[in-house]
Formats: sequence, structure tokens, C-alpha cells
Amino acid sequence: MIDTPYGKIDPIVFEQAKKIKLFVCDVDGVFSDGRIYLGNDGEELKAFHTKDGFGLKAIMKQNIDVAIITGRESNIVKNRMQALGVTHIFQGKDDKLTVYQSLLKTLNLKPEETAYIGDDVVDLPVMKMAGLGIAVNDAHPLTLQAADLVTTINGGFGAVREICDLFLQCHGQLSTTEGKSE
Repeated sequence: MIDTPYGKIDPIVFEQAKKIKLFVCDVDGVFSDGRIYLGNDGEELKAFHTKDGFGLKAIMKQNIDVAIITGRESNIVKNRMQALGVTHIFQGKDDKLTVYQSLLKTLNLKPEETAYIGDDVVDLPVMKMAGLGIAVNDAHPLTLQAADLVTTINGGFGAVREICDLFLQCHGQLSTTEGKSE
């Protein structure tokens, strides 16, 4: 087993994480805790953890690209991801697998060079095709069963950062990461 700051992981998973060039993420239940707050005037609010933002910026500095594929559409997500420097933002996509496959072609990547993190059954097709399928700790039971790796942290509370730290550790960059919270 390989020691990480979050616990031990299988050496096979660690070796697969070294190959990742693209980290694809769901949003609701992954970057957020899955709850959607609606105001009286229809305003939608979501909470994002700054740890996740810091992690994304750190892996992008290590030439790991990031993409977002989410079933919902929200200016909040667009604004947050653009502020972090994420350029591959796909919202309102019920068929995540088709978007993922198109992204692979566009970026000239193989599935084994990608990781996908999700929290529900809609994420399973991409999770199963990606080289590293990841579920957040509080994901749906079927999603947990299908995952190659399950985070120790729940979605919305730094689970994305946990995986970013794994990628950084794989490249010997975890302790040298500099920057501010995002």
C-alpha cells in the first residue's frame, strides 16, 4: 500500500494516477455537497470549497488539464470554473459519456490518461471508461462499488483537493506546491 496524507491506497491505483493528463469532474455532489439553495426569486446558490480550487490550480501547473461535465446549467459554475482557469466546461449535459468521448478526441487523449470523479449513477459510464474512476466518499452505493478509488472526504468538503494532492504526490510535487487558497 502507498501512504498518502489521506490514508493508504493500492499501488496499482497510484501507478494509474501517474498517467493522468486530464481530470474530469462532475459538479453537484463533487465540488458542492449536492444541495442546491433556491431563493424566493429563483436565485440559485452553491457553496464551493477553496481547498478544491487550490488543488485544481496546482495540478494545472503540473500540466494536468481539467474538465467539468455536469447535467445542470448554472452561471455560478461557469464563473467559478473560469476564475480557476478551467477552460473545458460542459453544462446541461445529460449524456456525459458522449461529451467525454468528444473531449478525448479534441485533446488527443486515451481513456487511460484520464480520471473522472463523480457521485451518482449518471457518472458511471464515464467512470467506467476513464483510466481512473473516482467516487466521493458520500456517493451513491452503486457509484462507490464501481469506483477504482473512493475519497476519504465527502463531496463539497475538499474531495477534489484530495485527488489533486494524489496527482501531485505521484509527480513528487505535493510538498512543494505554492500559492494561495482559491
